[in-house]
Amino acid sequence: MSATSLQEFQRQVSELLLRHRSLLDVVTKFAQSNASVNRSVAKAITECGCIELNARHQGFTADMELDQAKRQSKSHMAGELCEHCREAVQAELGKNLFYMSALCNLLDVNLDEVVAKEADKCSTLGLFNLT
Repeated sequence: MSATSLQEFQRQVSELLLRHRSLLDVVTKFAQSNASVNRSVAKAITECGCIELNARHQGFTADMELDQAKRQSKSHMAGELCEHCREAVQAELGKNLFYMSALCNLLDVNLDEVVAKEADKCSTLGLFNLT
């Protein structure tokens, strides 16, 4: 399996979409695909049970050191995605990435540049990157 760059993927998406695709259509499909990602994760919890969720307050305080806060933070998740749920989540993430790429194409935004700028921001801001 060969690795495909974001630029190659974005070009492939542009070839697959119809020539005059509506921006509103793509924006709403992107939102719908995001909801489908969330739904596939929820199904892994509620229908399959391969992962469990036990969310609680993280217990951070204003005077807490960043290292301590990082050690204390939890994902609230236990378990691992089973093969079936992993495939479902990956499929939904793929659709989401497809529509994100389509949106980038319509708005003339290079997805590689978006990722590079976000990576630079993460490197520069570190823990202060509150995204």
